[in-house]
Parts: sequence; C-alpha cells; structure tokens
Amino acid sequence: MLHLNIQGLKDRSAWEAAGIALPRYDVEAMKARTLQRPSWVHFGAGNIFRGFLAAAQQTLLNAGVTDTGILAAESFDFQIIDKVYEPYDELSLLVRMHADGFYDKEVVASVAGGYKADCAGPDWARLVQVFQNPSLQLASFTITEKGYALTDLAGETLPVARQDFAAGPDAPRHTMSIAAALLYRRFQAGGHPIAMVSMDNCAQNGKKLREGVFAAAEAWERAGLVPAAFLAWLSDQKKVTFPWSMIDKITPHPSEQVKKALEDLGLQDMTISRTNTGTLIAPFVNAETTEYLVLEDAFPNGRPPLERAGVYFTDRATVEKAEKMKVGTCLNPLHTALAVYGCLLGYTTIAAEMADPDLRALVEHIAAEGLPVVEDPGLLSPRKFIDEVLRQRFPNPAIPDTPQRIAADTSQKLPVRYGGTLQRYTQRTDLAVSALEYIPLVFAGWCRYLLGVDDALREMPVSPDPMVPALQALLAGVKVGTPETCTDQLRPILSNAAIFGVDLYQAGLGEKTEAAFRAMLAGPGAVRTTLRRYLSERA
Repeated sequence: MLHLNIQGLKDRSAWEAAGIALPRYDVEAMKARTLQRPSWVHFGAGNIFRGFLAAAQQTLLNAGVTDTGILAAESFDFQIIDKVYEPYDELSLLVRMHADGFYDKEVVASVAGGYKADCAGPDWARLVQVFQNPSLQLASFTITEKGYALTDLAGETLPVARQDFAAGPDAPRHTMSIAAALLYRRFQAGGHPIAMVSMDNCAQNGKKLREGVFAAAEAWERAGLVPAAFLAWLSDQKKVTFPWSMIDKITPHPSEQVKKALEDLGLQDMTISRTNTGTLIAPFVNAETTEYLVLEDAFPNGRPPLERAGVYFTDRATVEKAEKMKVGTCLNPLHTALAVYGCLLGYTTIAAEMADPDLRALVEHIAAEGLPVVEDPGLLSPRKFIDEVLRQRFPNPAIPDTPQRIAADTSQKLPVRYGGTLQRYTQRTDLAVSALEYIPLVFAGWCRYLLGVDDALREMPVSPDPMVPALQALLAGVKVGTPETCTDQLRPILSNAAIFGVDLYQAGLGEKTEAAFRAMLAGPGAVRTTLRRYLSERA
C-alpha cells in the first residue's frame, strides 16, 4: 500500500513500480531550509497552485538550481489546509491527463508548509515572520477574480472591507487587507524589497492587486493607523512591485475516475472532500498537460529561475498582450460561453459540449469576434492558441471539467473575459461594437441561466457567485414559458458597466441581448432553438 506522506515516500521502489515519479531531492532538508530562509509564499492553496506552480518549483528543485520550496497560505477556504495539506505532509499527487487516456503521475513535494492566513489563528505569527525575513523574494496569488473585489454590485464597499479599513493592520480578514497587513510588518522589519505577484485570470491582475493593497493601506493611513512612510515605501518600485502575469492551465475538480485509478495502484486515503465553502479538494490534482505562465520580470529582491521550468519572463506590455489574448479572447470567454449554455442544455463535461455542433460553432464565432482587437504578443500566436484550445484542449475527454465549475462567479468573470473586448471595440473607428452578435448571445444565455431553470424546464442549480442573490432579485417576475413577463427587469443588469465593462445599451447591445433572452423564454427547447436560429441567420 502507498501512503502519501513523508514516511510513505521512503519506500521508493513501490512508488516507482506504480509508475509514479518521486522528488529527486531531500524533502525534509528542503523544508528545513525553506522555513529558515523562505523565498516564496503563495496565497490560494488550491488546485492551480498545486498542479502548476508547485510543480514548476519542483522542476527547479529536481534540477538542483534552487534548494528551497514554497510556503502555501490560504486566506479564504481554511479547510483546504485541514483536508489536503496537514494529513499528507503538504505532499500532492499530480496527475497530468493526456487525450489518449494516459496519466503521468508525480508526487509534488515542493510545498514546505501550509498556513491558514487567519489573523486570529495560530499560523498568523508564522506568516508575519515569513514576511519579516529579508530572504523573501515574492508573494504570489491565485485567489480567483472575486478575491480582489472590495465593492459590491452597486459599487459599495463590502462590509468585510469596511471592517478591515477601520480595524487596521492587526485584524485583517479580506485577502487584500491581509496582504497589506503583512507588507506593513515587512516595512516595520526594515522594508526589504519584495514582489507581489497576482497569477489570476484577471485583466491587469498586478494592477488589481496593487489597488487592493493600497485601498487598505490608504484607509489605515487616513485613520492614523499606519505612518505615511509606509505608503511611500509601498510606492517605491525599488522596494515593492506588483508584476503582471498571464497564467493558463485547466485544473478541474478532482475526478472520481482518477481517484479509482490511483486506488487501483495501491494509493491509500485518496478521499475527495467538499469544504464548507463548497470547494472540491483531494490529495491529488488532475490537470491537463498544457500550461503557460508569462510574467513581467520585475522582482526587486531576486526570483527563482522559473524560466528553467518553462515560464516566460518579459516586459509588462507583452504580458498585457498575452493576457488580453488568452483571458479576453482565446480561452476564457469561450469557457464562460460553454459554462452557461452547457448548464442550460444539460451537459456535465466541457469535452462533451465540444461534440455538440451548435456549441462548437458558438465558441468559434465568439473567438472570431474577439480576434480583430487582439494584439499578437509575439511569444504566443493568437490563432494557434485558439486552434489548440478548440481542437485539443477543450475536446480532451480525459479532462473531467464541468460547465458547472466554470459557471461559478460568472458575474466577476464577465468584465474580465468580455469587458476588455467590448472596450477595445468602442475605441476603434474601423469596427462597430454594435455589430457584435455572438458575444451578446452569451450575455442573454447567462441571464437565462440565472433563472435556475434549464432548457427542459427542470430546476437547475446556479453555481456559487457573490452577486447571484442581487441579480436574481432584479429578475423577479420573469417566468420561463411566458416571455411577456420580461419587461424592464434586464435594464439595471445590462446597463451596469461593472459587470460587462460597458453599458450594453450605450454600446448598442442591450436591445440585442434582451431580444435573445426573451426568445429563450418561449418554453421547452427555446434555448436550443434560439441558439440555432442565431447560428443559421448569421452564418
């Protein structure tokens, strides 16, 4: 039997017999060195971190080009630490899933510790010590789009943020306040340089992180809770930087099929758990083989040589082009379209959706609408990237990704995944944003999805999203089967530039979205009928 813990790794021959690669370094010695002189702490201890970033650091450790690992911190879902870090000595089993059904399997041991970023918990003092250590080079983040949000749908400051701004750096709860508080401790300990690196799928993610940190720091300075010198230090790019990035790797929920395959090899305790926030987590991470990370090379205290693990380092302008290409056109908008319509049409995997001619045509048209405003970053070809996504990555039957997972937090994703494209259209004199047809069809499908009834008129769960209660309240009175019940309920949603990046009515897309939405209310099968009509009329 194979046990995923430090003691279990000592039976190397049994792991190798099971076809599972092991770390080629002394894990316990690496952990001791990392705790003594940490260089990298990461916030957001979930699958993208374990399946990509931790694996990249392991590549460096295996090659002997670094000798320390990463400290993982979780600021939102503390049960991740309880369920898949502490019981397994911070080890993860990475399963890379090939389209032909073959699994590459590797024990990733580069995480030297898993901490709960809870200011009232026992790990807080340890995190403070990490940030006070001159050796720390970077803090990175994969906390999803909503992790940066400090305001609600109406633009009002969230209650947790208001409390943090009043309480000061001793009692932060929101991740942006936590980051600001830990930076303040670093400032107090001598102000050694550091890079704060967002690796989330957000447009200008480094800017979002900087704005969030500064919102807390400036509130504290106004209240006399921190000195003005702290703000000056934060503003000094020789001391603190907020590099931009583009990250891409599909890491879906843990698969029961993968769990069984691992258990058949003799792996013990491969339990898939659901945390109290609804996150599905397991000691293994199943992921696609494709991965990209493009980083702005702005690290004032040095950095790991991640180019040795396939990471691209470049300037901010190139990062922004790569991010706009991927997040705003070539992958994420297509994912969101498949998520919304996949839920409505009863699909449970993205791969199965790609075998549906209507849905495949929809995402091909959405990509075509976005391409005219994409700049080629040079590192990656937009056209080749789209082709890889549509021909290899999304159709990969080995990837157990679901539209229900991707539909989570759609209100937070739309301004990132579509807003930039709409804004760039409005800035072009040779293109008319009002001529777009398929992007507004996604917005109509999302509004139809919010009603919680699928195309067969069955009750359908709506994935977690902080804005769902407010959005569903605005749609009150709209009934599937009676399109006339839709009067003006959509206007406050479609006119909200915080959701779409622009006021859709001012862009000439509001009425188009309304028309498609009403058509989808006609009765059973109306979503499919509307989709086919748009595809045929505009082919």
